[in-house]
Amino acid sequence: MEDLAKSDTWRVFRIMAELVEGFEALNGVGPAVTIFGSARLPPGSPYYNKCLKVAERLAQDGFAVISGGGPGIMEAANKGAQNARGVSVGLNIELPMEQAANQFQDIRVEFRYFFVRKLMFVKYAVGYVIFPGGFGTMDELFEALTLIQTKKIRGFPVVLVGREYWAGLFDWIRKTMLPANSISPEDLDLMHVVDEPEEVCAIINKRYKDRVTDVPVDRRDKARKGV
Repeated sequence: MEDLAKSDTWRVFRIMAELVEGFEALNGVGPAVTIFGSARLPPGSPYYNKCLKVAERLAQDGFAVISGGGPGIMEAANKGAQNARGVSVGLNIELPMEQAANQFQDIRVEFRYFFVRKLMFVKYAVGYVIFPGGFGTMDELFEALTLIQTKKIRGFPVVLVGREYWAGLFDWIRKTMLPANSISPEDLDLMHVVDEPEEVCAIINKRYKDRVTDVPVDRRDKARKGV
């Protein structure tokens, strides 16, 4: 029991260290958009190429781009941001498979704990862009929706790319969850489903512009800088 107590105590300090490292690395990146999606989609695949364009356009519009730092969609997000000379951030985590850091990261932070990493994804984001992915992508999607729905964070756009990919999920939400009163009708409006990079960026830009103009003038500069 004593060894376990010591282990748990030191784990608290490791968690604190990761929090401090993440805050220090990301403080000042400015308004950022976090992009999620499968690590298994290779360069040249349709969604990889779309993600490149989305990240490039977001960077051109002045947004930092945050990804999980790995291959696939994460690589496309970081590479697109660098292509447009934007700020490219990778929040990496060690996994037994799939996660190998991509080479397109201006700011690279390593995490041991998923929940600390997830905090960093959401803390600095003014929008989420969700490309096709697996369980990890679903986890990030529904956590963001839950935080927005319960008003634990300020609402931001959650944009899903790929109408065909997400159609089955949305049908189930509308035809099963909603009639069962598991969600409210307005909860359906928390998500946008699109196909084209231009649609993604239009939604992100409009919502961010609305957010900034809602802030008193003397606080707008801070909002734009991500303070």
